[in-house]
Amino acid sequence: MIEEGKKAPAFTLPDQNGKKISLKDLKGKKNIVLYFYPKDNTSGCTKEACDFRDTFPDFKKVNAVIIGISPDSVESHRKFAEKYGLPFTLLSDEKKEVLEKYGVWKEKSMYGRKYMGVERTTVIIDENGKILKIFPKVKVNGHSEEVLKAIQESGK
Repeated sequence: MIEEGKKAPAFTLPDQNGKKISLKDLKGKKNIVLYFYPKDNTSGCTKEACDFRDTFPDFKKVNAVIIGISPDSVESHRKFAEKYGLPFTLLSDEKKEVLEKYGVWKEKSMYGRKYMGVERTTVIIDENGKILKIFPKVKVNGHSEEVLKAIQESGK
């Protein structure tokens, strides 16, 4: 299980253009925002992505990098990013290896039926690869502002 103050688990995943992105490639970036979400083009996930898109200029001001991760395919991510004009990276974790490393691939329940899925979670990682903050069981409304505020406060 991941913990604040501990080293973030390493990963390498393809982005929406098929380019491999590794956590180590981002070393030295001040605030890496990894947001894990269940599925492209669903109502909550679309709102969350668009909220990060709309606050993107504010994240740039605090040198933050935003990366969305879900089990969707590279192709799905490409279409999703194009459709909504997302200015940040989406990573595809079809094998769910990174989702499991970060502890967000969990048993969920809907209408009494149990299934495995992504528990919406955001993790902020510092320039040394340490976890600054974890937002478990994210509620979409106001979340991007909450993440931005946490980054601004950590920079004081």
